[in-house]
Amino acid sequence: MRFPLSVLRSAAIALLFTASAGVAQSCGGSFSSFVKGLKTEAIAKGHAKSSVNAFFANVRQDPKVIKADRSQGVFQMTFVDFSRRLISQGRINKGRANAKTYSNTFARMEREYGVSRGVLLAFWAFETDYGAVQGNFNTLNALTTLAHDCRRPQLFRPQIFSALELFERGEFSPQNTKGAWAGEIGMVQMLPADIIENGVDGDGDGKVSLKTSAPDALLSGARMLRNLGWRANEPWLQQVVVPANLDWTKTGLNHTKTVAEWTRLGVKPRTGNLGAKNLSASILLPQGRNGPAFIAYPNFSVYFEWNKSFVYVTTAAYFATRLEGAPVYDAGNPDAGLSAAQMKQLQKKLKALGHDVGKVDGILGAKTRAAVQAEQARLGMAADAWPTPALLKRL
Repeated sequence: MRFPLSVLRSAAIALLFTASAGVAQSCGGSFSSFVKGLKTEAIAKGHAKSSVNAFFANVRQDPKVIKADRSQGVFQMTFVDFSRRLISQGRINKGRANAKTYSNTFARMEREYGVSRGVLLAFWAFETDYGAVQGNFNTLNALTTLAHDCRRPQLFRPQIFSALELFERGEFSPQNTKGAWAGEIGMVQMLPADIIENGVDGDGDGKVSLKTSAPDALLSGARMLRNLGWRANEPWLQQVVVPANLDWTKTGLNHTKTVAEWTRLGVKPRTGNLGAKNLSASILLPQGRNGPAFIAYPNFSVYFEWNKSFVYVTTAAYFATRLEGAPVYDAGNPDAGLSAAQMKQLQKKLKALGHDVGKVDGILGAKTRAAVQAEQARLGMAADAWPTPALLKRL
């Protein structure tokens, strides 16, 4: 699933609203009281009472949504394992076939939004297997359940009111609209607020139907990427060959140089040519200096606005290049990594040393990578941000 930062930025923490029955909780507590608070807030926002009552009439808490939210262990996989799991020849063949089927849509997307077709094809493939698996969770129940849960109410509560707006437009059914467990809808899985902001009628039928219309879904996704900061007609990721004597402390997404500077340091494209010499770029080593190496251009950062998982983002960006003809990456011979339990142990040690690693969750995210790199440098180890048993032992 994805938690777009555009939504996080726009979703201020829900305020407490006073109803006749008392103060409605912003999350937690009785579910029925929570729904009453939502209805009071909706009316206060100017929605008609009859519309609000119809919208919330059959809303239910869904325990399967909470279970799914707590079971995202797939993001603990390494890049190589995760990418091999998601990318198959069948998905590549189907992606290229869809590129031909919807060639006019992709041409329009590239012309109007500057987003290359491989980018949306990859999202389309990973999010719903090209529209075949869009999710079977009742969207309103999912959003309300997650808003009631106190883990991320600031993300999901505003989405409920966006869904209400779509309902009033005749574009959302509280009973029948279904999608992913986290409330995303359609072929490229967009949240209600994203649909309102970025929805495009790509097939010209007067409606934005992300569940049934590939042109609508693809153009809406491209428009969202453009609005999230995608730079038109620029690259995003490319595999490179790096010299063995590269200063590893300068690698990682938190360090940038121009393409010209990386070239002078001996970084070379594995195939083709690097991007423009003045482009800012980072050297990305998903599994350290002995694993695959990529150069990440400014557009790569936009991927994190779509999904915050490093391994998902890197896989999606790489798959987009494969769909446009790039060869299979050279996986190299990465050093052994850590198990989920070892990763949690490492995060605890890093935290004790004063590093901000965020939640101790066993996932190698940006904060943990930065802390690993800092400790590797301090200990005189190759500072490639890839945690190994040797580093854990040293700490």
